[in-house]
Amino acid sequence: MSFEVICFDCDSTLSKIEGIDELARRAGMGEEMSRLTDAAMNGLVPLEAVYEQRLALIRPDSDSIDWLAGLYIEEVVDGVKDVFTALALQNKEVHIISGGLLQAILPLAKHLGLPENHVHAVDIYFNKDGSYQNYEQSSPLSKTGGKAEICRRLIKSQGSLVMIGDGKTDMEARQAGACVIGFGGVIDRPVVRDLADFYTSGPSLVSVLAYIL
Repeated sequence: MSFEVICFDCDSTLSKIEGIDELARRAGMGEEMSRLTDAAMNGLVPLEAVYEQRLALIRPDSDSIDWLAGLYIEEVVDGVKDVFTALALQNKEVHIISGGLLQAILPLAKHLGLPENHVHAVDIYFNKDGSYQNYEQSSPLSKTGGKAEICRRLIKSQGSLVMIGDGKTDMEARQAGACVIGFGGVIDRPVVRDLADFYTSGPSLVSVLAYIL
């Protein structure tokens, strides 16, 4: 199959980390956050049930977000650069759709040659001193069904958009008529194996090219 619009999750798909868990570890509360993240990504609880709770506990400041931005790039998944180069050569429209924090993901997107307006993530707000203020509570990506909503905005014709990701929230893109590829190269989730149209266990992201070009 060939798709005009190619969308990627970020955490555990383009980068080997889960950003919110790394922020939690930096704040000394890693295990608790990992349990909440796993519950949401495996579809055991709605995303909105844990999203606000996690950020309210961690309260990441601007320095933490800058640190996380660097970590996303440092821990990039094998083959990501090759995939983005191949898609650019085919003139494909590429987007990142993530429930992660926008300011932390934008440097990774720039590293991969993606324009800022092709990054869909949750904005975070700081006070003048750089301390945590709040996040974009109106963002659909902080809620269940949010990725489907973004895909509906991007989709051009039935079946022309594909979403690649590792979690239950990525599988929601099917609600928008998108094809979904589960990527298990970082985390292998049985629920994603069951729900995805196609599935690859990686570990290199290059394995998805066989399904999208």
